[in-house]
Amino acid sequence: MLAAMLPYACVLVLFGAHTALVAGEAGGSHLRWEPRCQRPLTDRMPSTAIRPPHLNGPWISTGCEVRPGPEFLTRAYTFYPSRLFRAHQFYYEDPFCGEPAHSLLVKGKVRLRRPRLVEELYLGDIHTDRAERRHYRPTGYQRPLQSALHHVRPCPACGLIARSDVHHPPVLPPPLALPLRLGGWWVSSGCEVRPAVLFLTRLFTFHGHSRSWEGYYHHFSDPACQQPTFTVYATGRYTRGTPSTRVRGGTELVFEVTRAHVTPMDQVTTAMLNFSEPRSCGGAGAWSVGTERDVTATNGCLPLGIRLPHVEYELFKMEQDPLGQSLLFIGQRPTDGSSPDTPEKRPTSYQAPLVLCRGEAPNFSRPPQHRPLPQKHPSTGGLRVAPRPLLSLVLGLAFLCWL
Repeated sequence: MLAAMLPYACVLVLFGAHTALVAGEAGGSHLRWEPRCQRPLTDRMPSTAIRPPHLNGPWISTGCEVRPGPEFLTRAYTFYPSRLFRAHQFYYEDPFCGEPAHSLLVKGKVRLRRPRLVEELYLGDIHTDRAERRHYRPTGYQRPLQSALHHVRPCPACGLIARSDVHHPPVLPPPLALPLRLGGWWVSSGCEVRPAVLFLTRLFTFHGHSRSWEGYYHHFSDPACQQPTFTVYATGRYTRGTPSTRVRGGTELVFEVTRAHVTPMDQVTTAMLNFSEPRSCGGAGAWSVGTERDVTATNGCLPLGIRLPHVEYELFKMEQDPLGQSLLFIGQRPTDGSSPDTPEKRPTSYQAPLVLCRGEAPNFSRPPQHRPLPQKHPSTGGLRVAPRPLLSLVLGLAFLCWL
């Protein structure tokens, strides 16, 4: 009777002594080397958004998940034709999900709006500030769940999670420990979604011998990353990493951004830049679609929220997937759009991983300034800036999440 009167009912089962409160192209242009690295890498079948989504059945995590805090968990959800659902969330003491702490069972009813379903199930993102989670309406997505019946194989964790229950949380095998070796080219595995309805892809090059980095961040107006709005090229240096004391298995670094170039890719962004305050984004002269301009001399690009020079306190880790592919995890961006520009704001969780394109990148020089780029540029990067509909309103912004 009580459960019928509540929007959901939950049961908490503790394990061990620890408890926690849980709230419910060629031509000399670097980074345009080979076709495989010009676009997000994916070894999956093409995705199709199904609306309304077909939720029925079991959906599971494919490995240990890390949330801000940090919190370590795995999830197993089951949706029924009656729109009822049952969700198991298993929390752990360690970042490898091998030491269970407690389990949470949630039951309730789904009210369908527009959740995104492709080969995977994307549930709303969790605010990085724990105090804001109770009132936060998601504007992005968490790490996706996969169908327990049709998940990508191989997946050593999938069977363990699918067979678990509230009294028997899955104990995952420890992952292969990989040292943090950043040298090489890293690319998004697909179109990424950030809070505030931002769609982007990322492409980074790290030069380990000089501890310098450079990256392309491509922004789009659609969730398939097919309609480019603008591209940012940025470069700088980073410090030698040290093991994190807050997130076991993570490495703490400090990144400095010293140089940036902007390329508007559509008429809306181009017009916005042309109507911006003089000397607020690049030198004198008109912007045009597909033409890159250096914004370093103006200390960034105020209309896009880019500020130079810029320092961020970062969290990195490397893993290897079951197919032997190297993955690079970079710290999750704050939900409120701010920047981790102090040690206290260093991330405690991670974004979607980047995939290694190849090993150590050769030395190369920047292409000539104002070089025109095709409007339909391949999707390979991503940078946290203001949402496209709000670009004209962000003249006062002084932050930018670079990585």
